[in-house]
Amino acid sequence: MDFALIMFIALLATGLIWAADHFIWAPVRARAAAALQKAGEPEVAVNRARHEPLVVEYARAFFPVILFVFLLRSFLVEPFRIPSGSMMPGLLAGDFILVNKYTYGLRLPVINRMAVNLGAPKRGDVMVFRFPGDPSVNYIKRVVGLPGDRIVYRDKKLFINNEPMPQALTGDYTYSESGNHLIFARRYTEQIDGVEHDILLGEGPNPGTLEFSVPEGQYFVMGDNRDRSNDSRYWGMVPEANVVGRAFLIWFSWDINKGGVSWSRIGNTIQ
Repeated sequence: MDFALIMFIALLATGLIWAADHFIWAPVRARAAAALQKAGEPEVAVNRARHEPLVVEYARAFFPVILFVFLLRSFLVEPFRIPSGSMMPGLLAGDFILVNKYTYGLRLPVINRMAVNLGAPKRGDVMVFRFPGDPSVNYIKRVVGLPGDRIVYRDKKLFINNEPMPQALTGDYTYSESGNHLIFARRYTEQIDGVEHDILLGEGPNPGTLEFSVPEGQYFVMGDNRDRSNDSRYWGMVPEANVVGRAFLIWFSWDINKGGVSWSRIGNTIQ
């Protein structure tokens, strides 16, 4: 189940319990306690009649906390964990990131309808979105194509509207996958509309030429680890309705290979 829906259900349940106690159950308890006190019953019995049930105590305590977290995650920032190496070398499996939820506009939680349009994804943005094939799963990729763009991926080079995106070789890159399985790649610096970022190109077969036209209201995305990314080249475009937000900060990082905190990555901005 979607976490936002779980939060909404918890918020609704605690709010209704708190409201029902305030307007219905608490006055009933107060009248019962007053009647006992008037009848001369012991103070213990009066206090017992006045005491609120445990479920009401929990609802009153948790409602403001759940409300704060729900509003924070829905409209400001939301944490995500990087599950794979498709965005290497910039983002590693084990990175925990923050996603800006209002850069592309304010959306109503749960139903994800746009309420206030504040902007749109730009080429080069690292974007979190709900996977079109399974909206319950969040993906993270780099925005490459905007509505109306023509994307060509030829000989492992990216062309947008017939313009090549500059690439500069910076060196070799080796990383492990599935334990001791080493992957060898080359690291390049690429620029998309002035956004400079690092990408990896492996030693695998050349895919030849792939061409795409981006429809209105949709986006073409790719992983920075170009040869090991499941992205728009294989399953198509990201509808605007599936956009979650723009990734901007690594707030925690766990080195899955060494089994410890990667302190040097904490606080890094996402380019």
